[in-house]
Amino acid sequence: MPPLPSPPLLNATLRAVARRYRLPASAAELSGQQAASPATTLALAIEHSRAAMASGETPAAALKDRFIDALAHLIREALRTDAGDPVFQAMVMRHRATHVREYASLSAGADPDRRQVYMAVNAIAHPGRQQRLAPGPQREALARLHASTSASSWSALHDTVRGLLDMPEIASEAPGLARLLDSPALKRLQRLEALEADDLVRQYRELWDRHGPRSGSATASAQGAAARQRGAATEAQAAQALEALAQRLNEAERAQASYRVVTSMRVPASIPATHERAKTEWDAVLLRQLPASDAAPAWEICLLAEAKASVDAATTDLPKLLRGLHLLAHADKDVVYAFETQQGTVRLHGASLSALRTDEASQAGLAGLVLYCCDAPAEARPRLLSAASRMQLLSAQASLEFASDLWEGQPAEAAILAPVWHGLLESPRWRSVLNQYPALWQVRELMVHPDDLLAAIHQAGA
Repeated sequence: MPPLPSPPLLNATLRAVARRYRLPASAAELSGQQAASPATTLALAIEHSRAAMASGETPAAALKDRFIDALAHLIREALRTDAGDPVFQAMVMRHRATHVREYASLSAGADPDRRQVYMAVNAIAHPGRQQRLAPGPQREALARLHASTSASSWSALHDTVRGLLDMPEIASEAPGLARLLDSPALKRLQRLEALEADDLVRQYRELWDRHGPRSGSATASAQGAAARQRGAATEAQAAQALEALAQRLNEAERAQASYRVVTSMRVPASIPATHERAKTEWDAVLLRQLPASDAAPAWEICLLAEAKASVDAATTDLPKLLRGLHLLAHADKDVVYAFETQQGTVRLHGASLSALRTDEASQAGLAGLVLYCCDAPAEARPRLLSAASRMQLLSAQASLEFASDLWEGQPAEAAILAPVWHGLLESPRWRSVLNQYPALWQVRELMVHPDDLLAAIHQAGA
């Protein structure tokens, strides 16, 4: 079946909805409106450079100077002890000190190391196994071994294992104990434990703690639960707005078509394209169905809505969303696909999915197909440098070297930041930073507040 044109009422609604997060298509319009913070100056310099290159021109030397000077100021701001960036300061500390780098590397792999050690100990001294032993030295020894692991004191565990190897009562466990004693995982955990006593490592951990609670802590769990609750609330708002739109469309078209909304729509593995790094679950989807004689008629997608807590979250999500559309467009036009949703299984026409052209989706066509729903307040002065771009700029090797010189009180020349400028213009690794303003503009074009969407639905249906 050929794809159907979008319903007029849907088009009218999308045209009418207020876009409170919108930015000008050209960053040049913002040059005189935004406060000249280092981050804003950087964002504008990057965008002017991108625009020059898109026109076949070489960015002017003045743009390079402006970029390097703004990056130097951004680094100085981030290093301030009173109101700086603890994450960046931790990165600089890691860059400067070999043993802090070692600690950071060991910390990154600590969870699988702990699991490996726990498994090795449980193979020897699981509480269930202890209960099957008669009271006596062997049972007591295995209890001590398990208790040492539970306390997460790796040096104490090492000493306990060495002591147990000398006990004839548990000679049968000697091979397993020897393997545990020589385990690279246990050695790494012991080294990590030893490094935690170092002053610089303690400062490094304090900086990360200022950024947010440690992974696995009660505070982190509480914050995670609160974030999930807010995400669920935003998703519910988006779904409610689409439900109102479906109701209006059903009232307007009656016999011509029927509309419904599904949530948490999962893309089936049977669609013949890579699912890697693509969006495979859509928050809320408006579907349309024509009258048919089939016992189980199929539907087609009219509108996809994704709920996001912030502009930054949506900007980070956009590449994944585009890959998700690319995945859907690989559907076989002669196949009807079963998608699982919160409302049960829905059958979608492959022809309507294959019509989701990704070349159009990456440009104007996306505006009639996708919405980012966000309930965050619109900023009086939108941040033009995305969080991801800012962090990539700060974590560049030249930026860290410049920051290290400042940290140590040495003369620091902004000219050493020139490699960041050249990388921005020449390296594919910097493509997302160079194109960050068009991506930010596109995301904000697609972003609506659920209240504004409901108002536009009522206005269009009046």
